[in-house]
Amino acid sequence: MNRLSTSWGAYDLTRFPEDPRDTLRAWSAADAYLLRHLAGGQEADGGGEPVALDGTVAVVGDRWGALTTVLAAHRPVQITDSYLARQATLANLARAGHPAAGARLSTTRDAPPERVDVLLVRVPKSLALLEDQLHRIAPALHAGSLVVGTGMVTEIHTSTLELFERIVGPTRTSLARQKARLIFSTPDPARRSGPAPWPRSYVLPGDSGAGAGLTAVNHAGIFCAERLDIGTRFLLQHLPQSHGDAHIVDLGCGNGILGTAAAVANPDARLTFVDESYQAVAAAEATFAANTAPDSAAKADFVAGDALTAMPPESVDLVLNNPPFHSHQATTDATAQRMFRGARAALRPGGELWVVGNRHLGYHVRLKRLFGNVEVAASNRKFVILRAVRRS
Repeated sequence: MNRLSTSWGAYDLTRFPEDPRDTLRAWSAADAYLLRHLAGGQEADGGGEPVALDGTVAVVGDRWGALTTVLAAHRPVQITDSYLARQATLANLARAGHPAAGARLSTTRDAPPERVDVLLVRVPKSLALLEDQLHRIAPALHAGSLVVGTGMVTEIHTSTLELFERIVGPTRTSLARQKARLIFSTPDPARRSGPAPWPRSYVLPGDSGAGAGLTAVNHAGIFCAERLDIGTRFLLQHLPQSHGDAHIVDLGCGNGILGTAAAVANPDARLTFVDESYQAVAAAEATFAANTAPDSAAKADFVAGDALTAMPPESVDLVLNNPPFHSHQATTDATAQRMFRGARAALRPGGELWVVGNRHLGYHVRLKRLFGNVEVAASNRKFVILRAVRRS
């Protein structure tokens, strides 16, 4: 837990899931810079007087709920793509003495407010996700709307500013403070940025193993949305076959191509697609629908959640997993570890976890410790596919 001191008070904030060993902060210098500006801090261009937070305040991309929690008295609408960020926000609001009703929590897949008077944007890692969200919310802006973005200097590029300029209106930046920067855009209601470019789709090439010829549908922000990533391609080339009516989980599903390929190969199987990204879950549902018969949807579930924590124990036969090793800008295997633990709990005795990862990540050590066994199902110079079986 770490404390963020602001003009509105001091707040003890945590990421989600809460872990006393987690040393990463639940807020950044970019969050603090934006809050100082809103409070009238001199550090930001145009500072000096507190910013009026009247009308509908929308907070887009709030990573762990710091902005939403501090501004809860103004009942902001939080728009997030992250299930984990949403849960962190709920916990941080409760810790600060604000009930969940102190903010309106929505996802990137929900309709944005019809009118937005103050738009605060925490610049995401994905430029495509930023583009998609600005397209979605721009019709709600008016000439008097206040639009302020924030991010670390390493996250704000010329392309970032060009998006604000093209979709919202004239844009400028602040001076950098503590390696953070603000973005100021003046809405131009007459501006026409063209149609939103998402979702996009592509057909998997012939070297994609069980995925060859399938159509992948991608919403903005999905990992490798323009092409099939090479780790997933490698797992598709070695996808386990002949699982009949098994319950198969595509864990960290992204666009769902792994689970969809398994469904096509095993038409009697039941599929569950799980990701913490709402965009990913929507993409997986679209990918599944694009490649299977309409009645197949009755055999598939699409879940936004934290690994497999919501899955009944001993209810799964096969878990397919290409785990991420980044959490925003931080490199960490914490997410992979949660996925592995959740998979073991969800698997029936005899059930299998198949994991693809870069060789240097050393997943075999953690899987051997957790399952008591692990074997290399396939490998090449860059990737390794590991198979672990729940024995009891």
